[in-house]
Amino acid sequence: MATTTAETRADAAPTSLRLPGLVLGVGLGGFVDGILLHQLLQWHHMLTSTNDDRIGVRYYDPHTVSGLRMNTVWDGVFHVVCWLAVLLGLALLYSRVTRHRRRVWTSRALWGWMLAGWGLFNLVEGLLDHQILGIHHVHGGPYRLWWDMGFLFLGLLLLIGGYLVQRSGPVFDPYAVADGRKARTRTRSE
Repeated sequence: MATTTAETRADAAPTSLRLPGLVLGVGLGGFVDGILLHQLLQWHHMLTSTNDDRIGVRYYDPHTVSGLRMNTVWDGVFHVVCWLAVLLGLALLYSRVTRHRRRVWTSRALWGWMLAGWGLFNLVEGLLDHQILGIHHVHGGPYRLWWDMGFLFLGLLLLIGGYLVQRSGPVFDPYAVADGRKARTRTRSE
């Protein structure tokens, strides 16, 4: 009796959506940050606090044309990194889910890990750019520390909430059919 790769894999643990979901969440969370905070609200750009940063980057005043141009370039670099994260997340997802791809989009596992990835983005970006490097803050002014802490707290809530969402649903098994049974796989001889 010939067995297929799919039959062998069906007996193993289901394919994990953790890494693709986290990477997608990081990229999409970065897009939300860049689009909402950088572009729509214009609270900050990538280099708006370099006049008092901790690493000595030249200050580019966002209220001047030349300063805004440089900040816009660095916002673009930030968006390229977000775009690459989304592409990588999709490639990982595509490589791990080879059957029943439509089911993955209704899976709590994927959406939970994506929320957790967004939270991870907020925590890393908030700690690195806002606190350690000090190159920009969520919202400038006398209460910037509170805005930064709120951003970190939101990241923590997204991370915890995403983890709980992915745990609340059934384990994603790409080889199971909708009613929970194992999908019948064909042998090479059929």
